[in-house]
Amino acid sequence: MTSNAELACVYSALILADDEIAVTGEKLQTILKAANVDVEPYWPGLFAKALEGVNIKELITNIGSGVGAAGPAAAGPAAAAPAAAAPAKEEKKKEEEPEESDDDMGLGLFD
Repeated sequence: MTSNAELACVYSALILADDEIAVTGEKLQTILKAANVDVEPYWPGLFAKALEGVNIKELITNIGSGVGAAGPAAAGPAAAAPAAAAPAKEEKKKEEEPEESDDDMGLGLFD
């Protein structure tokens, strides 16, 4: 469950990112103070450290793309090829195994 302090820091970070200002603990604290929001002193520094080196706008715009979809594409076609071969092996294995029916276990409907 998120607290008001966490939400206030998130919104402050979004404001800074929207204005293309670097997210620092001091700048987060300035926004929180201007908004008259009281948070524990460690929250702004914690959020600034967590968002260090993160492109917040890119993070927000790619939120629906999923991590798995970007992984093989970023690595190139050579990395995607072994991943594509794995499901084919699983399908072969499933085809080779005979399926059990209810009759095999003595539970046939018309015995």
